[in-house]
Amino acid sequence: MSFAMTMLSWSVIEYSAKYEAAGELDHVKNIIKWGTDYLLKTFNSSADTIDRIVAQVGQGDTSKGPDPNDHYCWVRPEDIDYPRPVYECHSCSDLAGEMAAALAAASIVFKDSKTYSEKLAHGARTLFKYGRDQRGRYSPGGSDPSLFYNSTSYWDEYVWGGAWLYFATGNSSYLQLATAPGLAKHAGAFWGGPDYGVFSWDNKLAGSQVLLSRLRLFLSPDTPGWYCGPNFYSTDVLRDFAKTQIDYILGSNPQKMSYVVGYGKRYPKHVHHRGASIPKNGVKYSCKGGWKWRDTKKPNPNTIVGAMVAGPDRHDGFKDVRTNYNYTEPTLAGNAGLVAALVSLSGVTTGIDKNTIFSAVPPMFPTPPPPPSAWKP
Repeated sequence: MSFAMTMLSWSVIEYSAKYEAAGELDHVKNIIKWGTDYLLKTFNSSADTIDRIVAQVGQGDTSKGPDPNDHYCWVRPEDIDYPRPVYECHSCSDLAGEMAAALAAASIVFKDSKTYSEKLAHGARTLFKYGRDQRGRYSPGGSDPSLFYNSTSYWDEYVWGGAWLYFATGNSSYLQLATAPGLAKHAGAFWGGPDYGVFSWDNKLAGSQVLLSRLRLFLSPDTPGWYCGPNFYSTDVLRDFAKTQIDYILGSNPQKMSYVVGYGKRYPKHVHHRGASIPKNGVKYSCKGGWKWRDTKKPNPNTIVGAMVAGPDRHDGFKDVRTNYNYTEPTLAGNAGLVAALVSLSGVTTGIDKNTIFSAVPPMFPTPPPPPSAWKP
């Protein structure tokens, strides 16, 4: 959820005019606030120092044992009545860094609501301090979170969270941390390889690079000494490439299938989603009783409009099978990125806001002295 809120906030910061043109600005801000309000409840957000975060609610046991849990049971979310344990973490720098990024980015989105914006920024500072003081991954080997969202490192979240806190607070110490060569080395910024070039909930390096580039590209676009190398790609070329990726998702692919539910003539009908797969028939199903809706070959009775599913494999193959979540499960993290991509490509121009992200950043150059007084003979 934290990554999803960060992505949505970033898209609003840079494309609020496009959201407004589409009539979706208030809608997306309400979604962000729902998420950040939730995150503020997972730790003592009024404190300056904390020693724990609620990292997960619910259990996803994959052993297929008989004990009720979020994987064994197939019921509507509103019908859940089995115990859902709360997992606290006392050393989870990766989670704290991403939560700090989410709250910091949202504080810029809500800058016109001073009290709420300051509350978000304070929470972000508290989380980031906790993440640096009590280091460790939130998903150590064998824990329940490691079975589903196994974080590989927390160094990239230091870069990501530090960058967002700099933009949210203007405190240069966060920028110094985010750009420290030693931190970049620990985060694997110079290791190369495809895994480090893909922006995701688990790897913030590519996103951090783009975010920090705003300091050069927006504040000083004509930086002396910068020349285009032989591998330069114009913004038009990059925009066209991004459009091909969106076109693929929306149906220009070997399967001729839109991977966004409800869009186009052909899209997944067996989405791995409990609420979408169980009909509104007034029946409350037991954990095991709902399996018939999980396993049926009939299309979902409820269309979860706008949800992008996990999608095809590396060979462009896709199986519209509800029980195979590798193909048909939608996620918050993936769909938030899709929203950001769609809004950025809407309209005929880039239309990026180059000012809002610097709302809290003090001038980077000293104010010039006043002109000397006129000479008098």
